[in-house]
Amino acid sequence: MALKFKSVEKAQPGVAGGGVKKNYAAIVTDGELTIDGLVTEIEKFSALSEPDIRGVIVAIENVIQNKLADGKIIRLEKLGAFYPTLSSNGEEKPENVTSRSIKSVGVNYRPGTRILAAMQNAGFKKVQ
Repeated sequence: MALKFKSVEKAQPGVAGGGVKKNYAAIVTDGELTIDGLVTEIEKFSALSEPDIRGVIVAIENVIQNKLADGKIIRLEKLGAFYPTLSSNGEEKPENVTSRSIKSVGVNYRPGTRILAAMQNAGFKKVQ
């Protein structure tokens, strides 16, 4: 396994005309893994049937959605954690902060230590 990357030229942020351009490494993704693919891969390591695995994945998805909407942090042990986030406008006084101040909501993910270790140990391969 190796993470593929390529060189990408980027301008200097906040500088008129782009300033000094530099080249940075950027990840090159290699397709997607859908629920169907995930189920197929899990079947290789499990005695569960395809419908059972699919049912568990769909149930986890539903529970995570509901609990994030309740403001909970979802810790999946070695997989990592999902947590709700929001972005808001700044207000002059605390009493002026209302739900109208909120610009957007989202979800962040913090990978677990095993996932981070797998990424760090994957190695790298430069592609064109």
